[in-house]
Amino acid sequence: MRLGRRRPGAGGGNRPDREGTPAADAPVRRGWARAFGLRTRLVLAFLLVAAVSAGTTSALTYREARNALLKTAQDTAVASFRDQVQQTGWALPLQKEGMEETLRSIARAGRPHPWVVFAEYGSIRASSGENPVSTVITPELRRAAQAHPRGTFERVVKDGVPYLTIAMPTVFKTGPDDVLPSGLVLYAVTRMSDEQVNVDALLIAARDGALPGLAIALIPGLIAARSVLRPVRELRKAARSMGSGSFDTRIPVRGSDELADLARTFNESAAALETSVRELREAEARARRFASDVSHELRTPLAGMLAVTEVLDEDADGLDPDTARAVRLVSAETGKLAVLVEDLMEISRFDARAAGLNADEVDMAQTIDKTLQNRHWTDDRVRTRLPSGIRARIDPRRFDVVIANLVGNALRHGGAPVTVSLRSEQRSSGPPVLITEVADSGPGIHPDVLPHIFERFYKADAARTRSAGSGLGLAITLENVRLHGGTVRAANLPGGGAVFTVEIPLHLEEGC
Repeated sequence: MRLGRRRPGAGGGNRPDREGTPAADAPVRRGWARAFGLRTRLVLAFLLVAAVSAGTTSALTYREARNALLKTAQDTAVASFRDQVQQTGWALPLQKEGMEETLRSIARAGRPHPWVVFAEYGSIRASSGENPVSTVITPELRRAAQAHPRGTFERVVKDGVPYLTIAMPTVFKTGPDDVLPSGLVLYAVTRMSDEQVNVDALLIAARDGALPGLAIALIPGLIAARSVLRPVRELRKAARSMGSGSFDTRIPVRGSDELADLARTFNESAAALETSVRELREAEARARRFASDVSHELRTPLAGMLAVTEVLDEDADGLDPDTARAVRLVSAETGKLAVLVEDLMEISRFDARAAGLNADEVDMAQTIDKTLQNRHWTDDRVRTRLPSGIRARIDPRRFDVVIANLVGNALRHGGAPVTVSLRSEQRSSGPPVLITEVADSGPGIHPDVLPHIFERFYKADAARTRSAGSGLGLAITLENVRLHGGTVRAANLPGGGAVFTVEIPLHLEEGC
């Protein structure tokens, strides 16, 4: 083994992790993001950069110091051994007698540490120590000695002890630049324990110098994280404030960096949004006020017109046919206009948040029966499934509007017979729910129409410019149900026909 080198294991290799698919890693990434906040991640990133910098600097410093230390020791040893070999006279053919004393003489001159010198000449093996053959000298060094007449060296580790082994062949000069090997090769083996101690000390010093640096780097990391996160926290607080309706929220701008640009952009966007929202609110208020004022102003003349048309209806039979048709048309259109005005006033009250509940506890079956009787829907066109004994706290007038609009809409746009059913249901959480269903026998509602069925003035048929109603009935129904804390939805029955389902909590608080 060579000092400072490691051979990779034969069984190693990088295999991809087959379980590391994006779908499998997504929950892990989300859990990691929840476990580590932005501050922690910034500090960790800062420490990682500091650790990489400190580790790289320490590793380069350690490598250069280690190489310089080892190079000095081995250069001294190689030069000294070469000089000793060249200064020693050898009589060939070489005899083993007296060789060991010569080798001990060379060994005593070893620098920077004592040597053990070995000689190999043909089959002759001798040394300055107890063993004629060294177990530290490798076959690679012996082959290199044959190829390098000026000698070579190798650092090896045996049993945890580092050694420097030097091979120096003896040669005869046959010319200015030519030499002839004599066949005698001398080897010097010396321990490098002191150098290894110094190398280990360098490693410890590099490590001990990097750790305090990381601890000190934590302080600027925390300061940097705080300076970055302060604008982010202010931005989050401002965004939350704007989400709650405070469009005049602004955040302070500090400095001229990217975070300051972000703060300025946020403030500019908030100002533009505030202006847009204010204009929209003013326009909406003007529209509501206009609809309310127009509806209110139309009520008085419409009341007079309705009275006149009632008189004309009574006398229409005595008029000529053309005049009678005109009178009845004016009467019908005046009635529609009166309904439209009332619906517009009701919508205006909802928009102005002026609509409220006058709740009372009533028998639901009796309330629905009264609604149907008042509209004369007691024939075969309307069927009921109204079990008795179900009581709820509702606003009778507003619930009457809900049932009247749904049944009237079913008769007008669906098909008879229309079924009105009532039941109560206990949910797993929350109070019991009152469920009212109005189902017709018509063709049902087109799927494209269902998402818009409760919108104001929505027409399922774009070619239909006028309808028997005001176009606000279902919108008013939705608002009345919401006032009760309930929901209304439309769907198609599997066997044909549409069904409207109203769900209202059975027990409402007084303030609803």
